[in-house]
Amino acid sequence: MIELPIRDPCDLCVAACEEPWKIIEEGEHTLTVINPWQFEVGQCCVITRRHVATILELSQEECAQVLRSAKRAAEALVKAYQPLGILTFQNNGVYSGQETPHFHFHVVPRQQGSDWGIGPPQLATFDGAGRECGTPHDASGDAQRRQRVRPSARQLAETVNRIRSNLPE
Repeated sequence: MIELPIRDPCDLCVAACEEPWKIIEEGEHTLTVINPWQFEVGQCCVITRRHVATILELSQEECAQVLRSAKRAAEALVKAYQPLGILTFQNNGVYSGQETPHFHFHVVPRQQGSDWGIGPPQLATFDGAGRECGTPHDASGDAQRRQRVRPSARQLAETVNRIRSNLPE
């Protein structure tokens, strides 16, 4: 059995209802939203409108729209930020790093000089982009990095508008 994080109420459901300015794009089954943790500027998530916790609970229609929406977000991020790469990932259960019990698919523009390894802190221990291969993750700077990645509502709104204005027709 996959162990899920506990958040009641669900912060993604609350944000979708109470903070519509965070929505980049709406689909029939999905919303593309700005991630309040900007590990990389422009990081966003595709979430399901329906409250489900993991990929195992998605309908075929939801699965298809998640990837279509993620592709559109990636295209907008490339146009808006000219990243060196696009990282996409999705976690299922607390042992995979899932922190919110609502399905969400991350779309992250990666830039040179990132100090997060290949993603957010829970992935930073992996060898890969952002660190010389074989170099262990040094967690001593994580507190400062976490502080840096919490932009103001104004900064988030500007990022939302920039991504939205670069969505493909």
